[in-house]
Amino acid sequence: MTEKSRMLAVIPARGGSKGLPGKNIRPFSGIPLIAHSILMAKMAPEIDRVIVSTDDAKIAEAAKKFGADLPFMRPAELAKDDTPMWPVLRHALQMVEEGNEKFKYLLLLDPTSPGRIPADITGALEKLEQNPDAVGIVGVSKPEFNPIWHCVVEKEGWMELLIKGGGSAYGRRQDVPPVYRINASLYIWKTSFIRQCSENWLENGKHLLYEIPEVRAIHIDDLHEFERAELLLKHNLIFFPWLTQTL
Repeated sequence: MTEKSRMLAVIPARGGSKGLPGKNIRPFSGIPLIAHSILMAKMAPEIDRVIVSTDDAKIAEAAKKFGADLPFMRPAELAKDDTPMWPVLRHALQMVEEGNEKFKYLLLLDPTSPGRIPADITGALEKLEQNPDAVGIVGVSKPEFNPIWHCVVEKEGWMELLIKGGGSAYGRRQDVPPVYRINASLYIWKTSFIRQCSENWLENGKHLLYEIPEVRAIHIDDLHEFERAELLLKHNLIFFPWLTQTL
């Protein structure tokens, strides 16, 4: 089977959340949190298959209900509190490819960062395909403050600039170059890179940035972040197109 430009979307959802127990299946705007990533992926024409990697039976049941594939259950050794994401993705890709199915790209969709929309997938993939030297593209956004200008640390009781000479090198805040943060909204990698790179993906290969608005750079780890995200939706500060199909 030719891999062409086929894309596999992987949604990792471990069952043992401590910051907000059961967050992946907690109702968020009327449906389980994980369902937002599944429904978004099913609306994106570039995505050929959507799978969920989980060790939890309740998460698996919810994922199947909203149309995701679960070709395997994640082994316990890859579902610990300190398990890095990279081996989870390598395992998912290996399990899918054992079924004689090949993909050129793998898209990581963190279910606790539901703010990306189908147009983001389109834009990110287009940018990646236009840059053959890149191994991947990562979702970023501009934080409300610029760390070059504002961030300090405490050293021996005294305040010091986080970035030496950062603020003093610029006369005005507006002159400081933009800084982006990785916001966990989306990651697309060439599967050839995933097979080859065993760890520290950020320090290997060339990666591109794909900017999404900071208001949609949601990441839910606790109840405060969960309720804040619900308020953004309730007051129409963000819009999820898949909700018009499900509510």
